[in-house]
Amino acid sequence: MTDADASTLRTRLLNITTGSRETVTDLTGDCESFLREAAAGRDGLLNVFVPHATAGIAILETGAGSDDDLLAALRDLLPADDRWRHRHGSPGHGRDHVLPAVVPPHATLPVIGGALELGTWQSVCLVDTNRDNPQRKVRLSFLG
Repeated sequence: MTDADASTLRTRLLNITTGSRETVTDLTGDCESFLREAAAGRDGLLNVFVPHATAGIAILETGAGSDDDLLAALRDLLPADDRWRHRHGSPGHGRDHVLPAVVPPHATLPVIGGALELGTWQSVCLVDTNRDNPQRKVRLSFLG
């Protein structure tokens, strides 16, 4: 493999159904599956990007209540009421367009020896508060 081959960008588009309620969807398994093929044991960076104006990517613990705590904190910080100037969609939808300023639409993570370098309790998650759009795309990109 040449240096040019080692630095080739590999990418995959995931189609995620989030449903009609606020969700935190764990993407860690999808990221690990992608890296088994794309990284092939190499070091590099994984970028996770959601190309939507109303969703974000978070690194957090899941399954122990933190995902529900995050959604509760977002409801406190960004209430679904009529204060928002952006008014199409379901009531309070304007707050969904502010979400990416709080939970960014991307994360870049280290990959060592082809494996995602996360802390013991960390997971890669899609955060979606937009009940009007149940279909999401997430772009995974590996650069070795």
